[in-house]
Amino acid sequence: MSDDTIRLVTIGRILRRRRRLLAVLTLVGALVGYGTSVLFPPRYTASASVLLPGQWEERALLTQAEIATSSAVVDRAADTLGWTGVSRGELRDRVSATAADGNIIKISGTADTPERAQRLSDQLAQQFVAFAARIAGDDTNPDAAAGPEALRQKVEQTSRRITELANAADPGRTVESVQARTELEKLRSTLQEAMKKLDQADLVTKKAGMVVMGPAARPTGEAPPTRVQLIVAGALLFFLLAVIGHLVAARVNRRLRTEAEIAAALGSALLGTVDVPAEGPALRPEGRGPRARIRRLLGIDTRWDVPAPRMSGDEAGRRIRYRRVYDRLRDRLPAPRRLLVVVPDGDEIAHRAAGQLAAEAGNGPSPESSSGDCPGLRVVGISVSRPMVPDRGAESGAVVVVSAGSRTEEELAGIAEACADAGHEIAGVVVAGAVRARPARAAGHPPESATPELAVRGHATGGPA
Repeated sequence: MSDDTIRLVTIGRILRRRRRLLAVLTLVGALVGYGTSVLFPPRYTASASVLLPGQWEERALLTQAEIATSSAVVDRAADTLGWTGVSRGELRDRVSATAADGNIIKISGTADTPERAQRLSDQLAQQFVAFAARIAGDDTNPDAAAGPEALRQKVEQTSRRITELANAADPGRTVESVQARTELEKLRSTLQEAMKKLDQADLVTKKAGMVVMGPAARPTGEAPPTRVQLIVAGALLFFLLAVIGHLVAARVNRRLRTEAEIAAALGSALLGTVDVPAEGPALRPEGRGPRARIRRLLGIDTRWDVPAPRMSGDEAGRRIRYRRVYDRLRDRLPAPRRLLVVVPDGDEIAHRAAGQLAAEAGNGPSPESSSGDCPGLRVVGISVSRPMVPDRGAESGAVVVVSAGSRTEEELAGIAEACADAGHEIAGVVVAGAVRARPARAAGHPPESATPELAVRGHATGGPA
């Protein structure tokens, strides 16, 4: 798993083997989302639309949207509303404005009640229109008049003055006539400038003639995120975190899986692999107390990252595997001697395999063996965190039985060091694997290969089945 690509089958295995844990974590996430919705009260959002007549570029519309949420507009709206407990800065965080199609500025306000949200949006729209009108009426040029009406009056006065000068002007070429005509030209230039400013003021006035398109509609539902959305988001977040956590844990898992790696970590030769039927909860680790019961209830007392057990043969085939392993062990020993079968605590598969191996050793030597004696086997369990092997006494060697993918290289090295400290040489390594036993056949229907299996069993064990 640590070197493989994450596939859908891995996700499916997590969902299948950790469904109880995932269900509990999803429920916890939903409760966290509900608690978050209680801490943060519901919000309601209302929107008011303001129409900008005339031709507007997109950049100009975006500028108007920024003006609608500026402090100049929001502060005036806050002063008009006079809400207690809501500061101007907090009110600025609750408003927004966007430029929509058709020269429309959409102003939105969020409050804790639908009525307040409606009032806030309407007041923002009104203050925005009033602020834009004030900007259009201002002019910083000291030579210009205060507004469009003053400009028109100046144009009329200039026109009358030109007429008076034209009537009083001497058609001759006297000095007074030349001065009068010069004054007349200056007044005409002033008139043209005034008319140009008047046209510009009319254009700005037309653009500034914004219209609020009716009052904001009172919201009927909560603004996102709603309570339901928070509950769903919390449940989904915890579910995804649980799945990702399982994948990360599998990625960083350093437990050895192959027989060669296990034998190399223990510094001994591999005697073979044996099968252990995985039937129901038989392979669950033993444990008592509240913690063990909780792990069993959540379904996390067994590993999920191991493949499903393959289908095994019958009992006779499994016993042949144990007998062959035992024969290889006898062949490796220079002389018959008693051995310890070392099994890590918590490895139920290895414990059952060790028990079966010791039972096979008690059946006596095989007729094909080179020696008539057989070593005795005594099963001992040791702690992996602090391994301690019995000192050398009647036993003068050890056989380590471990299941594939259950221990790391450091843990197996610790077992090997504990055996060396106790004066036991590791004679071999046996790797156990869980398999699915075939369903039992009905009485009166022996298997087709019953005769050959009985013959092999009698030949291997040296006695009847």
